[in-house]
Amino acid sequence: YVNANRAEALERLGILRVRDLLLNVPHRYLDFSHRVQIAFAQIGEDATITGRVASVKTKRPRPKMVIVEIEVVDDTGVLTASFFRQPWIAEQIHVDDEVALSGKILFAYGYRQMKSPFYEVLSTAKSDSNDEARSKETPSKAAILPVHPATEGVSPAWMRRIMSAALADTGSVCDWLPSELVTKHHLMSLSSALREVHFPSSLDAAEQSRRRLAFDELLSLQLALLARRNLELAGHRPFEHVINGPKVKALIEALPFALTDEQNHAAQEILSDMAAPRIMNRLLLGDVGTGKTAVAAVALAAAADSSTQAAVMAPTSVLAQQYAQKIGPLLSLAGITWALITGSTSEEERQQIELCLADGSLSILFGTTALLSDRVVFKQLTLAVVDEQHRFGVDQRTALRKKGQGVDLLAMSATPIPRTLALSLYGDVDTSRITKRPKAGAGVTTKLCVPENLDQAYAAVAEAVQAGHQAYLVCPLIDPSDSEEELEDVPEAARTNGKLYSATRVYEELSKTVFKDFTCDLLTGRLPETQKDQVMEKFRTNKTQILVSTTVIEVGVDVPNATVMIVFNADRFGLATLHQLRGRVGRGDFPGTVYLASNAKRGSTARKRLAALEQTSDGARLAELDLELRHEGETLGYRQSGGTTLKISDLYADADLIEAAHIDALAITAQDPNLTSDAYATLGIEAKDRFGIYFEELGYK
Repeated sequence: YVNANRAEALERLGILRVRDLLLNVPHRYLDFSHRVQIAFAQIGEDATITGRVASVKTKRPRPKMVIVEIEVVDDTGVLTASFFRQPWIAEQIHVDDEVALSGKILFAYGYRQMKSPFYEVLSTAKSDSNDEARSKETPSKAAILPVHPATEGVSPAWMRRIMSAALADTGSVCDWLPSELVTKHHLMSLSSALREVHFPSSLDAAEQSRRRLAFDELLSLQLALLARRNLELAGHRPFEHVINGPKVKALIEALPFALTDEQNHAAQEILSDMAAPRIMNRLLLGDVGTGKTAVAAVALAAAADSSTQAAVMAPTSVLAQQYAQKIGPLLSLAGITWALITGSTSEEERQQIELCLADGSLSILFGTTALLSDRVVFKQLTLAVVDEQHRFGVDQRTALRKKGQGVDLLAMSATPIPRTLALSLYGDVDTSRITKRPKAGAGVTTKLCVPENLDQAYAAVAEAVQAGHQAYLVCPLIDPSDSEEELEDVPEAARTNGKLYSATRVYEELSKTVFKDFTCDLLTGRLPETQKDQVMEKFRTNKTQILVSTTVIEVGVDVPNATVMIVFNADRFGLATLHQLRGRVGRGDFPGTVYLASNAKRGSTARKRLAALEQTSDGARLAELDLELRHEGETLGYRQSGGTTLKISDLYADADLIEAAHIDALAITAQDPNLTSDAYATLGIEAKDRFGIYFEELGYK
């Protein structure tokens, strides 16, 4: 048992039960089997040392710069550790504490040093009223010391003690994984894995135990995703579409270009699924400008040939309107009725659309999440196309499909997705990919730009506008008062400090100074839908020369005349987002240039990420790199609404486990879809416990 304060602290870590505690695996280990004394630590090498804190000093060499410096001594010498911009360190480490430091050994001013090392207080000289039983654990008691995620009120040392007690009481658990899977994948038993992951006998044993627990998590996720799909499709009778009708042929003839081999292959895969006696669940992947829109139009025509209806849902009104403008005329030429509905659609127009939709005289409806309104009722919806689908949650996609019976789903994304991530997001999904652009465009050059050289980027914008072209200025924030916590998730190590640019301030300042001779406008997600449409239309028609915006222009915006872009605070965006953004320029006959403004230092993680964009335009390679850099389940901006982030698995390092879990889950659910047999009942219980959101309507006991 723990007291109320401890319980509250544990809850902040997501720990409510003993099983949650046991699955709260260490995020790092201190390897005391390679511990060295200070005098013998090799300069330039990583090392772990332990010693007594001799002094703690806080220095302020300049405003906003705080350095906490501690001196640690052992029998052989003195080491100085410096912590930058971490003033709280002075409250956590005290004179006479026993500490462990892990990091690179440097040498300066006659002393060995570490800069911002990983540290842990092994024992403290200062009494703690909230923790009468102090940590007496020292390196001599364990060659490998686990460091668990901690929070205020729960130190790593206290976590080790409670973890040890939990393992002693409940560690000898029955293995929920069938023995044949344990043997097939050469995995540890569950009880061994729990003991080794928390108190490993070696670093190799720690990794093997983590992989066993990661497989458990991945298999549970795959089973949950398949169960979710079965739930979505349960009781729905598939609709077999007509795929060689006159409207499909007319639509293809109406295209201003011939489909490429890749486009034609993707279209045929989609049409085959639509004609099959099973419900389609297909993902169409294609980098910026590869022509996914044309392929989707063919699928829409097949729905019209089948005398049924289709819906196209886009994440923004700008993108929905662009779809209507691009595909709508082609549909009209093929004799297919269509309409657009967004938040800015007038009430009178909306009522007319709803009437035509209900009586079946309207075949194709484009829109945003306005399509999910109870007022939008289809006579017979058989195809749902969801563009930039990662911006929608699982529940939103399901809600759209529920507007019909046996609705085929075609999800599309211009953001490249590594296979491991696709499997983790969707489980069982068929994938079509388009890798080549039908029209290459003039291309894009990407350049890193430090703040001191912004005038060069501004000059490039002015030169382009004077030549009759247009430009984008992209900012991470809308208003100066916005919290940076709202920004896209970027690894902490890849961020740089300094001024964050906001669209409103950049617009106000630059439109009156640097670009006062040009027509500027502002586009953000907070503008009313009607105003967004007006701003975008003015930019499309070149009435606006410079558009200041946020990432609302990331997808779908097609203005071939735009040739220059500046992305402020580029290090605060994911690689996939930056790749998408730069796809907005160089789309026509004139080459584009993108300036990535950042104060990232040479050799830093942030600089390496941005340098990758300078070196390659291969979206798939960038996606893999982003996944490698982030090592987490929320990479590339793919946050599943209502889903659960993976806690143990690493989507990059555990690629083989993801593939194995996917194959096993398919085989298991083929034998026992509801996981209720004696052989797989424990799998169902475990999957439901971890990812219950996907099982909520399955009726499991």
